Amino acid sequence: MKKYRVNVNGTDYEITLEALKDGEDFAPKAAPAAAPAAAPAPAAAPAGATTITAPMPGNILNVNVTVGQTVKAGQTLLILEAMKMENEIQAPRDGKVASVNVQKGSTVDTNQVLVTLE
Repeated sequence: MKKYRVNVNGTDYEITLEALKDGEDFAPKAAPAAAPAAAPAPAAAPAGATTITAPMPGNILNVNVTVGQTVKAGQTLLILEAMKMENEIQAPRDGKVASVNVQKGSTVDTNQVLVTLE
């Protein structure tokens, strides 16, 4: 086997190539299955709390609030990237952040709890 460095669209990659012997067929090996990342368990919402959920699946680009922070209605809580668009997830009402259930870089599903307001 020989190691090579290739550049694809400005990004360098290190690859390893194996030379096949004459008459030898290529038999691909099954790639190991990646373990799915466990989603954080949503915190229990206090009585009278408002939960803000993901309107669509996507990736969290930025979280703008922390637990205990006071927010105003319309304030951007986080940025959700979905279908190559950045969506501002805003507070539906004034309140205090009770929990933040995602972090920057998280992948979320539709209706997954993102933030809870007291």
